[in-house]
Order: sequence, then C-alpha cells, then structure tokens
Amino acid sequence: MNTFLSPVLNYSLLSPILVVLGGAVIGVLIEAFASRKVRPIAQLSVTFGTLLLALIQVWRIRGQSSLSAAMGSVVIDGPTLLMQGSILVISLLAVGLIADQEHFTALAAATPGSAEEHASIQSGEQLTEIYPLTLFAVAGMLLFPAANDLITLFVALEMLSLPLYLMAGLSRRRRVLSQEAALKYFLLGAFSSAFFLFGAAYLYGYSGSVSLDGIRESVIGGSGNDVILLIGIAFLSIGLLFKVGAVPFHAWSPDVYQGAPTPVTAFMAAATKVAAFGAMLRIFYTAFANAYWEWRPMLTGIAIITMFFGSVVAIAQRDIKRMLAYSSIAHAGFLLTGVIALNKAGLEASLFYLFAYGVATVGAFGIVTLVRDSSGEVTDLKRWTGLGKRSPFVASLFAAFLLAFAGIPLTSGFIGKFSIFSAAYESGNHAIVLVGVLSSAIAAYFYIRVIVLMFFSDPVEDGTTVIIPSVLTWVTVLGSFAITIFLGVFPTPFLNFISSLAVFLR
Repeated sequence: MNTFLSPVLNYSLLSPILVVLGGAVIGVLIEAFASRKVRPIAQLSVTFGTLLLALIQVWRIRGQSSLSAAMGSVVIDGPTLLMQGSILVISLLAVGLIADQEHFTALAAATPGSAEEHASIQSGEQLTEIYPLTLFAVAGMLLFPAANDLITLFVALEMLSLPLYLMAGLSRRRRVLSQEAALKYFLLGAFSSAFFLFGAAYLYGYSGSVSLDGIRESVIGGSGNDVILLIGIAFLSIGLLFKVGAVPFHAWSPDVYQGAPTPVTAFMAAATKVAAFGAMLRIFYTAFANAYWEWRPMLTGIAIITMFFGSVVAIAQRDIKRMLAYSSIAHAGFLLTGVIALNKAGLEASLFYLFAYGVATVGAFGIVTLVRDSSGEVTDLKRWTGLGKRSPFVASLFAAFLLAFAGIPLTSGFIGKFSIFSAAYESGNHAIVLVGVLSSAIAAYFYIRVIVLMFFSDPVEDGTTVIIPSVLTWVTVLGSFAITIFLGVFPTPFLNFISSLAVFLR
C-alpha cells in the first residue's frame, strides 16, 4: 500500500514570501473585477500594504533559522532574512516611482496604435497590472536567496524573471524602445535559463542530488567526476551572472535599462541584483566552498573584466540611463569580489553593499524621472547641462547619489567599497583589489563629469525642466538620499546588525 507524505511547512518562517504571493493574487482579482476608477488606488494600497506587512514579518522572525521550513527546499537563516529585508525596502521605494503612472501612458500622437488604444491613453487610463506583476517578481526575489536546492532555485529564477520581461515592455512613451527592450531581455533570459538548467543537470549527475547540501557533501568527499563538476559550476554560473549583468553576459543591460520605463529600471536594477547575488553567495559559500580553487580563477577573471569594462565604456555614454547601466555592470564586478573572498567579512560586506547600492540606485533613477520636457523624460546628458542652476536642490541630490556610486567618503558607497575590498584583501586576492581600486578611479571620472556638467556649465533654454509628478516620487528620492547619507556617516549600527546575522545555516 502506497503511503502519501503530506508536506510539512513552517508557515511562520515562510510568511514573508506567502504574504507577497497573497498580495499578488489579490492584485490579480482587483484587476479582474474592480472598476477602472477604483483600480489605481486599490492596487497601490494593496501593494504598499503587502510589502510593509512582509517587511514586518521579516523583522518578527529575525534570529530564527531552519533548514526544514519547506521540507529542505528552503533555508531560513540570517543572510536570507537580511536579503529579504533589503529586497522589501528597495521594493517599497521603487513602488513610489511606479505609482507615477505618466511613465506608462502618453499622448496618442506620440505612439502608433488603434483608435481605441489612443482613446484610452488620452483618457488617462492607467496600467494598474504593473502592481501585481511587481509583487510576483518580489515573491520570486524573496525565494531566490532562500532556495536550498536546484529545482527551487530555477522556479524562483523564473518567478522573478517573467514579470520583469513584461514590465520592461509597459512603456507607452517610447513604444519601440520599450518593446525592443522587453524582447531582448526575454530572449537572452531564456538562453541564460537554459544554461542554468544544463548546469543543474550536470551537478545532479555529479552528486546524485539536487540539494545544495548533497552537492557540498559530494564535493567534500570527492566522489564524482571533477570535469562534470566544473561544467556544472560554469553553466550554473552563466544563469546567475546574466541576472547580475556581469561581462560577457551583460549585453542586455544597456538596452533594457534605456528602453524600460524608468521606475521599472530602478526596481529591476536594484532588487534583482540583491536577489541574484544573494543566491550566488549561498551557492558558492556553501555548495561550492570546497571547490574554491576550481572556480576561483573563472570568477576572478570575470570580476576583473566586468569592473574594468563597465567603468571604461560608461565614459563614452551620452544617455544618462545607459551610463547608469554600465555603472551597474561595474558594480557587479565589485560585488563579485565579495563572492570570491569566501570569508565572513566578504559575506558581511556584500550584504551591506547590496543594500546600499540598491537604495542609491532607486534614488538616482528617481531623479532621472524628474527631468523632463514637453514630450517626456530627458535622458540626453547634453540637456542636463546647467541643471544645477535651474534646480540646484534636485541636482545636488543626484550628485550625492553619483558620489555614492563613486565611493566618496560620507556616503554609503565608500563604506561598501572599503568593506568589500578589505575582505578581498584579507582573503589574499590582492590582484582583484588593485583592479577594483583602479576601476573605481576610472568610474569616478564619469560620475564627476556629470556633476561638472550640471553645476559648472550654463543652462541652455531647450524646454528641459524639473517636474515633481507626485508626493510618492519625492518621498522615494528623499528617503533614498537619507539612507545613503546615514549609512555613510553612521554605518556601525547597521554593520553590527549584519555581522550578528551573517552566518549561513548548513
């Protein structure tokens, strides 16, 4: 007689993920049954409430840990909760930008389409489906760094990716660019998912297990074929490196960052990096830790090329969103040094860097949404000339975020870079630290160039102005600025908090 084992789930420890999934389902029901007039405020309220409740649940279960929260497929520990908290805070900030629906509607004259579509656009109809899509993506991001087996990792990867593919194509103002961005992101994402699956298959063939614990035991015991192990690590890494935008898997980043609606770009650039690096840290710090000398040369080479390439190519960019895209690529290289360090200091520095960079990224893209003319956002750097004289406060906020990206003292970026390079130096990776410092110096050039352009050039009367579209956008920008400066001036409490939780459960 067959016996059926019912799944045993710890709903308390899984509550942040379940709350977000529940909110996403409610959002779908609102989209299906609520009237058009009710949808915007209902969807925004549900989204904010869901993310806030999930964040409260993360705080409530802090200090708890379990390998059996979902029958071994999900692990809840300190790093998981820190990354989930970071994702939720960043998502709350990003939703403030998404609430500015002007990014998803436009004048009919600016977009091709049917007469009915033009009429709906002119009437100001809002694309409220973006809110449940955001929540589904956040749910995948919360699960990704908590996954403890390859199947759950792949499910989480697709759960966070598929909504982002759709969200990248929601812009009506730049219809062609937005749809092109969504198509490129989808096609390249599908290839990276295939590589991820190939890697999972090879690792299963090597260890006979899909769990990270089983793979780690096989690596320790040396019971499998090392060639199969290396192929599995390489293919699995491709899927993860695509998500973080590391070279040579970065080609999608500039086009998608430029073509997607700016609030979606902010959310994607910040939250996805936290989730992807969170999963990468767990995999390499646990399952592959004893194969360090096999994968270290590969990741070191990728990190060096990524840092240098992103910093150098960003200098040639004339579009502010493409410049921030290459900046994001360079930061992916900096974060890879924390993975390569493979020590507790590297884990702590990576967790701090991910949160600090994510918040500053949302703030920077929030400023980009404010600079507009009669046709919409102005992203051409030439038209940002003299912005500091037209709107000194907004230009000063943007300068603060750029200085944080450059790693200037009194910003969170300085603490993050200092911590992550120190951890890499302690682990003996001196070459990567040297390249990182040089790349940071190169990156500082194009950040400061924008600051000089804004404050030390005369403005040109070309219709460019600064528009504050909503209170939520303003709150998002100011909140991001406050966190960026606070973590640069008083980082110790947050660093101590991270240190007390940054231990992977095995």
